[in-house]
Amino acid sequence: MSGKRRVTIALIAEQAGVSVPTVSKVVNGRPEVAPETRRRVERLLHEHGYRRRTGHGDGPVGLVDLVFAEIESPWAIEIIRGVETAAREAEAGVVVSVLHTHSGPGRDWLDRIAARRTDGVVLVASKLTRRQHGQLVARSIPFVIVDPEGEPAPEVSSVGATNWHGGLAATRHLLELGHHRIGMIGGPPEMLCSRARIDGYRAALETAGVPVDPSYIRYGDFLVDSGHRQGAALLELADRPTAIFAGSDMQAFGVLEAARRAGLRVPEDLSIVGFDDLPLARSAWPPLTTVRQPLEEMAALATRMILDISRGDASEPRRVELATELRVRDSTAAPRPR
Repeated sequence: MSGKRRVTIALIAEQAGVSVPTVSKVVNGRPEVAPETRRRVERLLHEHGYRRRTGHGDGPVGLVDLVFAEIESPWAIEIIRGVETAAREAEAGVVVSVLHTHSGPGRDWLDRIAARRTDGVVLVASKLTRRQHGQLVARSIPFVIVDPEGEPAPEVSSVGATNWHGGLAATRHLLELGHHRIGMIGGPPEMLCSRARIDGYRAALETAGVPVDPSYIRYGDFLVDSGHRQGAALLELADRPTAIFAGSDMQAFGVLEAARRAGLRVPEDLSIVGFDDLPLARSAWPPLTTVRQPLEEMAALATRMILDISRGDASEPRRVELATELRVRDSTAAPRPR
C-alpha cells in the first residue's frame, strides 16, 4: 500500500490547522474567511495540486465566462462576437467581466466564479501567475487564454495569431513600395504579441539590408492616444519616416490624426499600416492598409476548446496560432521623390 495520502479537503484542513468547512469555503469562493487563513489554505491547495471534484457526469452547465484585462477598444467587440457565436452554437450563455488591469484575474473574480458553476473561462490578453493558475486548477475550472500577454506555461491552452508574420508582411509591403525610413509603434514591450510584431518588422528590414534605426521604434498601449503621441514624435524627427507601421489599428488612427495636424497627406506624404483589421479600418479616410488578425475566429476557437474540455472531449493543452493576412487599402503608396 502506498504511503502517499490522497489529496482531500480534510488533508488540507489538517495541514492548515483549520476546519474542513473553512477549506470548503475557500475552494468554493465563499467570502467569510480571514485573509491570512485564505492565503494559507490557497498555498497548500497549490502545493498539493488539489483539484475539486466536478460534476462533469451531468454534462456542461451552459455558461462560459469571458474575462478581459481591459475593454477600451473596439478590438474587444470582435472578441465578444466570437465567444458569443460559439457559445450560441452550444446553447450556452456568456458572462463578461473586465478587470481593468493587465496583471491577470484577481482573487475576488476567482471567488465569484468559484461560487457558481461554469463550463470554463476564456481569458483575454491576461498574464496568469502560477498562483492564479493553481487557483483555477484547484477549483477544476477549465480555461484558455486568447492573445496571452506573456509566454503561457506548457500546460496552459492558448489561442493567438501569427504576429511575427504579420509584422513581417506589413513591413515588406512598405519596403516593396520603396520606403526605407519606416517607423514602428508597438504595444507594451512586455506583451508577447507586441514583441513578435516588432521582431517581424526588424526581420523584414534586416532581410532587405535596411539598417534598423532605434529612434524609429516606439512603444504605446495599442490605443489611439498613444498612436497620436508616438506618431507625432516620429514626425518631429529631423529625418522623419516616410511610412509608419502601427502595432494596432487604434494606434494607426492616432497616427492618421498626428499626420493631419502636421499638415501631411496620407498616403502622399506618409504611408500608414495598422494591425487587426477592425471594421473601422475600412471606413477610415483613407481606408487603412492593415494586417488582419482573425479576432472573432480566435475567440470562437477558444470558446469551443473550453466547451470540449467541459464535455470531457479534450485533455491535452493546445497552443494554436491562426494566420494573419495583409489587407492593402488606400493608406499606403510609394514615397514621393525627395
